[in-house]
Amino acid sequence: MSQQIIVTVQGVDKVGIVARVAAVLAEHQVNIEDIKQTLMQGHFVMFMLCDIEGSKFSFREIKDALTETGKELGMEVWVQRKEIVDNMHII
Repeated sequence: MSQQIIVTVQGVDKVGIVARVAAVLAEHQVNIEDIKQTLMQGHFVMFMLCDIEGSKFSFREIKDALTETGKELGMEVWVQRKEIVDNMHII
């Protein structure tokens, strides 16, 4: 099974979003492989491709930590296995 995940963050722009999400990933030993972000009329959207292979934490623990961080920031956060996202496009 793939050890890559896709993290999506969206909401009203504010200072510190990228730093906060990146800090949670670092605390969970998750490597950020690619990151894209944009700002559209004050609305922040970020996509991150991450590798969790080197993490001692489970996918669920990482997902829960990121979801909680999103709530604290007032942002929507989705965490999905890349393999599932890839397969959705095949169907």
